Amino acid sequence: MRTVLAAAVLCLAASFATIDASAAGRRVEAVRASGGADGARVVVELTANAEYKLFTLDSPRRVVLDLADTELAAGVKLPRAQGAIIAVRSGVQPGGALRLVVETSSDEAPRVTRLAPSADGGHRLVIELAGVAATASGTQRVVAAAHAPRGGTRDVVIAIDAGHGGKDPGAIGHGGTYEKTVVLEIARELAARINREPGMRAVLTRDGDYYIAHRERIRRARAAKADMFVSVHADALRDRGVSGASVYVLSERGATDEAARWLAERENAADLRGGVSLSDKDDTLASVLLDLSQAASITASMQAAERVLDSFGGVVPVRKTRVQQAGFLVLKSPDIPSMLIETAYITNAADEKRLRSDAQRRRLADAIVDGVQTYFTHNPPEGTRFAELRRLAAAD
Repeated sequence: MRTVLAAAVLCLAASFATIDASAAGRRVEAVRASGGADGARVVVELTANAEYKLFTLDSPRRVVLDLADTELAAGVKLPRAQGAIIAVRSGVQPGGALRLVVETSSDEAPRVTRLAPSADGGHRLVIELAGVAATASGTQRVVAAAHAPRGGTRDVVIAIDAGHGGKDPGAIGHGGTYEKTVVLEIARELAARINREPGMRAVLTRDGDYYIAHRERIRRARAAKADMFVSVHADALRDRGVSGASVYVLSERGATDEAARWLAERENAADLRGGVSLSDKDDTLASVLLDLSQAASITASMQAAERVLDSFGGVVPVRKTRVQQAGFLVLKSPDIPSMLIETAYITNAADEKRLRSDAQRRRLADAIVDGVQTYFTHNPPEGTRFAELRRLAAAD
């Protein structure tokens, strides 16, 4: 039975993407390349995450990668010409940025994958270039070594749920800000941010000011075959001094209550992910299967939520520094990793002001995506482009 899947991370950047500005003395320890007629791939190995900028130049065609506050380690040899790569050069830019320039025969837009440390290696950026064969057909594809295993290329789907809506305004700030309004804006920004990542796709449970029942939100996520469910809210308290974000996953008690409901209604219940049906199982087996699925889902939810909470550090104020567990109905899908993010306290004046700011909402969305991506990097789903890219990078 399939349990919980996740995805490795792609980050195609047209502007600087903030990753970790705190790492000092970061170096590029290796630059590797492989390729043939179909294209090429350049793997950049780093001692730590770095801010980076990727862009292209013409006459001749070049792909330029600038790595902020990074140096090329002594003895590093740059790759020779192969496949779509004509030449690779390096240089130091004003301000300490390391520039890597890949002169290429490919006219297609490059694609970049960011891989977090794993058993396969440390921090890596992977640049993919389509070759003559690929560009002639008008398509761009992953370049794989001949011995590399071939997998699927489906997108990882993230269901983004803007809380409340329509007749349910949610909490209301003292400045008149409606929770249902600001969380929809955050959800839209989050979805747009995810959709800019090749191999990832977002679906919104609502994209307007209307009410949706909690179980309908779950149903829509399941119908979209979501790999993860993220519900966006803004907290409220009478104490106006309380501020900051919190992240929740389903509690064991909430899971137990939901399991009882699924078992009672399993004749009408949808199959678990992976096509495992409870309707044709006896009570004991159905209970065991459901327990296994819920346990895996809660574990994955906790791991992903911890990544998101970590990414909030230095970006948004945090109220509770540990992931919380509660029985929120919207978290009760037994087989989709789910989290509920209280982005701020709308009843706090400073938090309310942040929620009304386009720039602050973008920063919040970036932090959430960064946390989700980090989780997926360490838990790549089989059958996705991300898992394939991770295997290919490890094979080099």
